[in-house]
Amino acid sequence: MQNPVLVERSAGVVTVTLNRPERKNAANAATWQALWETLVEVRRRAEDRVVVLTGAGGDFCSGADLADGAGLSGNPDDHRLRGMLFLGEVVQALHDLPQPTIAKIRGVAAGAGLSLALGCDLTVVARSARLTTIFAKRGLSLDAGASWLLPRLVGLHRAKELAFFGGMLSADDAERLGLVNRVVEDDQLDAVVADWAAELAAGPPLALAMTKRLLDHGSRSSLAEALDAEAFAQSVNFSTADTAEALRAFLEKRTPRFQGR
Repeated sequence: MQNPVLVERSAGVVTVTLNRPERKNAANAATWQALWETLVEVRRRAEDRVVVLTGAGGDFCSGADLADGAGLSGNPDDHRLRGMLFLGEVVQALHDLPQPTIAKIRGVAAGAGLSLALGCDLTVVARSARLTTIFAKRGLSLDAGASWLLPRLVGLHRAKELAFFGGMLSADDAERLGLVNRVVEDDQLDAVVADWAAELAAGPPLALAMTKRLLDHGSRSSLAEALDAEAFAQSVNFSTADTAEALRAFLEKRTPRFQGR
């Protein structure tokens, strides 16, 4: 039996690959379990600097595997709610990672698969990719965080249009709507993501983690609360060895070497 999630590590970059290409990487119970375990492990590893989430073969993820009789929990006798609550834990684990995350999207990203991609901090999409919420076309409502993500990315009315109709978007349409960060030619996808990941992996881990947290919470904070959070975070930064190293490197006209300390 093949591993439903593959994990590769190189120079601080963790590549997490959904690995059911024969099903367009549709996620079954084993996939969700393996993904959750991977994300929990990554969160604890200081040497993991950045996460790239992608799919094996020619697709990102076609969503949850609705044909899998085991359900999302892995137990066919469980009520659907148990499986959906576990899906929420997987999604929360992704959003809670302190490390920057990049979704590398080729082929299809649909339903919960699209939600996973949009839950990453950055999204880089091959021009031939196709993206869809698709839930309504399957008689379902949004899940995997889509109801929280879509309005924040494209605004409430656009989010309702995407959710109600569940149509297929081209990569260029997704970029025009502000749904994704960058669309690149198919043969450039790996290189662009590798460059972004390498730059983030070489960056200051503590400062990047705090910046991510500030931005994630900023939309739910008042200006006064955001300013207080920034003050505390910046005070921590000034006490770190990484900030001292950055200042030395600036004066010495060299590239800083960040250690996450």
